[in-house]
Amino acid sequence: MAVMLGSRQLKGGGGNGGLSRKWVSFFCISSFILGVLVVNRFWDVPQQVDVVEDTLDFQSHQKRELEQTTDCNKKARTLLSKKEIFLIKFHKLTMNLDKTISTLEMQLASARAAKAGNQEGSPVITKPGTEHSKNREKVFYVMGIMTAFSSRKRRDSIRSTWMPKGENLKKLETEKGIVMRFVIGHSETPGGVLDRLIDAEEKQHNDFLKLNHVEGYHQLSTKTQIYFTTVVALWDADFYIKVDDDVHINPGMLGSTLARQRSKPRVYMGCMKSGPVLAQKGVKYHEPEHWKFGEEGNKYFRHATGQLYVISKDLATYISVNRHILHRYANEDVSLGSWFIGLDVEHINDQTLCCGTAPDCEWKAQAGNPCAASFDWSCSGICKSVERMKEVHERCGEGDGAVWQSNF
Repeated sequence: MAVMLGSRQLKGGGGNGGLSRKWVSFFCISSFILGVLVVNRFWDVPQQVDVVEDTLDFQSHQKRELEQTTDCNKKARTLLSKKEIFLIKFHKLTMNLDKTISTLEMQLASARAAKAGNQEGSPVITKPGTEHSKNREKVFYVMGIMTAFSSRKRRDSIRSTWMPKGENLKKLETEKGIVMRFVIGHSETPGGVLDRLIDAEEKQHNDFLKLNHVEGYHQLSTKTQIYFTTVVALWDADFYIKVDDDVHINPGMLGSTLARQRSKPRVYMGCMKSGPVLAQKGVKYHEPEHWKFGEEGNKYFRHATGQLYVISKDLATYISVNRHILHRYANEDVSLGSWFIGLDVEHINDQTLCCGTAPDCEWKAQAGNPCAASFDWSCSGICKSVERMKEVHERCGEGDGAVWQSNF
């Protein structure tokens, strides 16, 4: 009876002490949703913690890899630095070894040349009762002033200006290591009038270097070759110079210019040019072998002009050793340049060796940069040098005491 009453009350839902079905349903759904939210909330926290831990582990791994990479880079740089230092030291060692070998080869070649010269006869004319010392004198530079029998006035103009005389010439050699000589051969009839005049001049000034060579304008290439062969046999110099007797020289400035090139083994200095090959007969500086230089109108290879040029000891020794097979062209400056083709030679175009006469050299001297050599390009030397050498010296000279004060 009681059961039936309860069922009727629940089913009706309208009694004062009961709950309607709508509220029961609402409470059930709300409880489900709340349960879902609570469950999801508690389960998300561990998941986020895991993600954070994974992220931290990844970052730590990246950091370790970066540190390892940095260490590797440092080690690589250290190894590279050590390799670079090794290569630099090896290069310097190789250069020094090459230089030593080159020096020894040149010394050997020089000794062979001297021995060959003794066997074949000296290229320099010796006075009766005298002979050359076997031990060559060590000097800074040897300057050969090319001259001719007819050039007595030119020689005197040089002696009265830039070239020391008498005891001062010998003092220049012993104190500064600078040797200066007028270079001349002999006439076609040795012992003739021309040769006796030179002998008398030599007795007065003692400033000649006489070669075993027949003088002649068309023999300048041969004279140049014999000159270098001779001076290498007589003096152990750092540099050997050829200059014409119508050029003004400042010996101190020339020495300072050469001193900057002392460390280089094979140096060829002068006023470098590349003039035209003159095929037409009858013109000055005609080249009989013009066909060797290609088509008409071609130019020569780069070489120093003939007024003055300088070569280092190795190159002078090379000329001496190979003099029998070196070809000689009509023009001596071309010949010299051709002898160095194919060699490891440094060509130096030094403008202090290429100055014009006043006002060019005068302006430079006033500015404190005196020229080492001065001449007129239009005359291939100083125009009317006998009359003008004193003027050029007064306006462009470095001063008589400059060479003595210079430290080479």
